[in-house]
Amino acid sequence: MGRRAPRPANLAIQALADRLAPQTLLAQVQRLWPEVAGATIAAEATPTADRGGTLTITCRSAVWAQELDLMGPELVGRLNAALGWDGVVALRCSAAPSRGWTDRV
Repeated sequence: MGRRAPRPANLAIQALADRLAPQTLLAQVQRLWPEVAGATIAAEATPTADRGGTLTITCRSAVWAQELDLMGPELVGRLNAALGWDGVVALRCSAAPSRGWTDRV
């Protein structure tokens, strides 16, 4: 019995990425961040460190850092729900423009 149609390549690629990804809290959060935080926030802030469940979120500006500080409890809850366990305790947001970011319209 042969297959009737090819399988989508994205399924195989996603399975490979899941197996190769580091199994740290930070790596898991970084993979989930765009989905959990949303496209707008993900474009302005990124998880950059983890220490004992406290995630450092590096933001493009102080305004974004302050906004994410205010949204911290909600984001922590959404991250833990997406992770399936309570690995994230708190967010620590800081403003430090990264060389990897480009100006967006």
